Amino acid sequence: MPINYATPDYIRGYLSKLEGVLKSLEPKEISAVGALLSAARHAGKQVFIAGNGGSAALASHVAVDLGKGCSRNREKRFRVISLTDNVPWITALGNDISYDDIFVEQLKNYAEKGDIFLAISGSGNSKNILKALQYANQAGCTTVGISGFKGGALKDMVKHHVHVKADHMGLIEDGQLIICHILMYAFMDTEGCG
Repeated sequence: MPINYATPDYIRGYLSKLEGVLKSLEPKEISAVGALLSAARHAGKQVFIAGNGGSAALASHVAVDLGKGCSRNREKRFRVISLTDNVPWITALGNDISYDDIFVEQLKNYAEKGDIFLAISGSGNSKNILKALQYANQAGCTTVGISGFKGGALKDMVKHHVHVKADHMGLIEDGQLIICHILMYAFMDTEGCG
């Protein structure tokens, strides 16, 4: 007989932990990122987003929300690219150079001073993210990171950090999604677009 692992007690416990994580988010950190995104849109700067695994999926999700939902019917639109979406380029870089270079090599083609690089990482220690952050900082980009656990090396490399205070990957990813939805819907709900 199968065992039901998603018991009501487990679900209540998970939701209780998630509530604690969400309550620990710092609104000023999130608001600062919103201001950066708004300024980038106004100035016509590029927004690059990257992550690995679940964070790669979130990078794609955020690019869609910024590019469509936060740009539609607006005079100024977001210029946004998820560096996780060009699979042939990523696999060529990973195969021919190194997986650590899959984001930095793309930034070398596109990034300019004043652009934004948004790095999403559960651990904050992914080598390909850190390498891209190093390059983005050198190129004069504004670097933003969203990470969990203790923030990882990412937290000290970015100019603006949003910390998800959790040590459980599921809860970290839940928090990252909520942060990104807050940012996206702040544009959509207050500007009447979407």
